[in-house]
Amino acid sequence: MIVPLRTTQRASSKLNVPSLTRLEGVVSVSVEVYGFLATGPGFMVFIAEVVESQEHTEPKPFLLFFSFFTNTMPFISKIQRQSDFNLFGSSTPIVIDNGASYFRIGWAGEIEPRVVFRNIVQRPRHKATGETVTIVGDHDPALMKYFDCTRSGPRSAFDSNVVFQFEIMEYILDFGFDRMGATGSEIDHPVLITECACNPVQSRSKMGELLFETYGVPSIAFGVDTAFSYKYNQQQGVCDKDGLAMCPGFTTTHVIPFVNGEPIYKGCCRTNIGGFHVTDYLKQLLSLKYPYHMARFTWEKVEDLKMEHCYIALDYASEARLFQKGAKEAEEKTRCWQLPWVPPPTEEPPSEEEIARKAAIKEKQGQRLREMAEAKRSSRINELENELHGLEFLLQQLEQVDDSDIPSFLSETGYVSRQEIESARIKVTQTLRKAKGEPKNEQADMEKADTTSNEKYSLVNIPDDMLTPEQLIEKKKQVSLKSMSEGRQRLKQKRYEEELERERKQQLEEEKRLENPELYLEQLRARYKDLSERVDQRKRLKTNGGHTNGNNMSGGIGRGERLNAAQRERMRLLTTAAFDRGKGEDTFGTRDEDWQLYKLMSKDNDDDDEGPDEDDAELARISSRLQGLDPTFVPKSETATGSSQLAEVPRIRPLTKEDFQIVFGVERFRCPEILFNPNWIGVDQVGLDEMAGVSIRRLSSKDESLEERLTSSILVTGGSSLFPGIVERLEAGIRMIRPCGSPIKIVRALDPVMDAWRGAAAYASAPLFNTQTFSRMDYFEKGEDQLRSYQLKYSL
Repeated sequence: MIVPLRTTQRASSKLNVPSLTRLEGVVSVSVEVYGFLATGPGFMVFIAEVVESQEHTEPKPFLLFFSFFTNTMPFISKIQRQSDFNLFGSSTPIVIDNGASYFRIGWAGEIEPRVVFRNIVQRPRHKATGETVTIVGDHDPALMKYFDCTRSGPRSAFDSNVVFQFEIMEYILDFGFDRMGATGSEIDHPVLITECACNPVQSRSKMGELLFETYGVPSIAFGVDTAFSYKYNQQQGVCDKDGLAMCPGFTTTHVIPFVNGEPIYKGCCRTNIGGFHVTDYLKQLLSLKYPYHMARFTWEKVEDLKMEHCYIALDYASEARLFQKGAKEAEEKTRCWQLPWVPPPTEEPPSEEEIARKAAIKEKQGQRLREMAEAKRSSRINELENELHGLEFLLQQLEQVDDSDIPSFLSETGYVSRQEIESARIKVTQTLRKAKGEPKNEQADMEKADTTSNEKYSLVNIPDDMLTPEQLIEKKKQVSLKSMSEGRQRLKQKRYEEELERERKQQLEEEKRLENPELYLEQLRARYKDLSERVDQRKRLKTNGGHTNGNNMSGGIGRGERLNAAQRERMRLLTTAAFDRGKGEDTFGTRDEDWQLYKLMSKDNDDDDEGPDEDDAELARISSRLQGLDPTFVPKSETATGSSQLAEVPRIRPLTKEDFQIVFGVERFRCPEILFNPNWIGVDQVGLDEMAGVSIRRLSSKDESLEERLTSSILVTGGSSLFPGIVERLEAGIRMIRPCGSPIKIVRALDPVMDAWRGAAAYASAPLFNTQTFSRMDYFEKGEDQLRSYQLKYSL
């Protein structure tokens, strides 16, 4: 992986690099690493400086590609860097299978490629520095936690199966050549690289330009991967010289006819459907089926699930009916993927010793809280007593002061008048009594308040003719304040009397209950029933005016019938006043009787709209009383709304092992079915079985014997041909479009994934391979247009 980044990590060690030919003019250097990054399945890129050099006088930063493998690092590359690159002569070709899914590179004549990685590039940002890095191929998930990948996903150099992003292709070739062990600035080996069938000349010329001008390769050969796979299996005796090569690949599917061992591109057929679409379709189905496990369905995991569980049904309709009916065969074909799940811990009931221990701890904590509250209460009482003594002492001193010296004396204390000091003393006294828990002395407070008010409102009882204008203004203020104060006192007295009456009633009820509990409970229930019926009746009257139809169902007719008596009376008064007003001059409000009429017409005077009704309050009190005495009692409101509440509020159940199971049923054969029915995902093209008939019809010659030879040797290759059942399904589909009795033989390649590279490696090791290459000299002399007529001959 190529990561042009200086990270925050540091390395103080010095690395001796015996040969660094990528730096021009440097023969032997020593570099000091000041930043590094482990890049997973590739190599580590160090940001370094040349500190010793024969030709460089100043340190020069550069990217040092360095392999570093240790068991202590979490970012260990799975791809070993080859060390025998210089052991191969310059005439040994390098073979590249440039597939849309995987990139394979190795030496001609070998049976396995040296380096294999995914053909993708990702450019995320480092979270610490914000710089963009480049990651090639597969990556370690532990590495990605250091990068922000929200704006940069994996990118491919391919559009379908044609290379069009050559900047990404350069990153991939850099990584591939580096893993092969190349250290020089040029690759002095011929290169055989695969391409798709009927590759556009523009893509081929750009690839030639990249290899010739960037890497300096001496010669290039372009071949079709499907043709190399067919030729390799022909050499192994799997197929004949005449036949069809069907290659369902990663993004496209090709069918190429072969005559006398050479591909006939005029009869080639292609559809834009492949393994990528199968994986994407499976990912969509699983995400819709299990939306709460979407994070589990990563692309890599879904790809593994596809290759492990998916198959192609011989008859899709009959297979789907099996799962629809729930037959035993369907259960046997169903697979289950168990996600990681840890059962919740079972809580055992605490023992008696544990209960006693917790009770002791709780009692100890309660005792500590009580002690703290008592200490706080004592401190508060001391403060109030000191404040009360101070106010009493201030009043005693105030009695000894002359009237002329009172203002100056009060200015030093912070009070305005004697009445203010008295009021403060009364408040402190009440607060102190409350803090000590003493009972309220309402009567004494009322008497003191009366005495205080007489002193405070001294001008109220004095006639107006005996007062000055300033005193008259003050008298008006005192009258207003006194009326409000008296109103508050009356309200307070009323509440006190109501509280006494309530306590008296409660005491009487408690005496009745103690005398005969059963009778008291029966009377309480009867009282609750009467009140509930009365409240319900009043609600019905407010809703529909008490009118019912013959079916004993509410049948309100109009707004007037939904009004109560007070509301109807108000409406009558409003109507009468409006009628009288229209007869002549409007004199409403000139008489005292108009004020009484206004109060009657006022909506605020409607008792029905003022707060809760007495019956409602009494019903709530009796309901709470019954709940405390009778455990079996259920309020009427709860029984009426209980069923609806249970229906609205879902019950939360604990998660089980089954909630973390991903079941594969119809998805196993539904996803690969798009290879035969691409219109399921919106691709209006023919399926894999129909492509064989299309390819045969495109041939110029209408020789029946040739068509029979082609259908009797059909090779299926490519990664998507690994699905179980594809050979049988293809045979059944092609038999339906061929004449009755036509010979049909379909075989799968020995290794559908690797046979393309192996066939190319065997082809490049042939002695006449150099005659099929396009040299760099021809490229510079004849230009890119010469590649238009270039075509590889596969039979040497």
